[in-house]
Amino acid sequence: EVQLVESGGGLVQAGGSLRLSCAASGFSFDGYTIGWFRQVPGKEREGVSCISVSDGNTYYKDSVKGRFTISSDNAKNTVYLQMNSLKAEDTAVYYCAAFRGRIVVVITSFYEYWGQGTQVTVSS
Repeated sequence: EVQLVESGGGLVQAGGSLRLSCAASGFSFDGYTIGWFRQVPGKEREGVSCISVSDGNTYYKDSVKGRFTISSDNAKNTVYLQMNSLKAEDTAVYYCAAFRGRIVVVITSFYEYWGQGTQVTVSS
């Protein structure tokens, strides 16, 4: 059974940091693109960042460039999202997702597998 499990969310003050983890089971990350998305109530889910695990290519949404870093540990079948200099507007439920392919895009319809999400709350 394919599963993606996020962890690492929580409550942090503005300017602080969190590291989200996305652990996969039931398949190998090799040949997949893993993405991080976020959603706030009443708004559409938006793509934040993604990584093509095989070649390391990455994509970041403009508003997180220079603050967030995505990385992968293939041995652990885990992708991380290091979030620094957090702002109140980063508050959301964060989801990881995966699709088989090497294109670095954060279009939700591309993604086959989704995690359940982890809450990130940034207090101002």
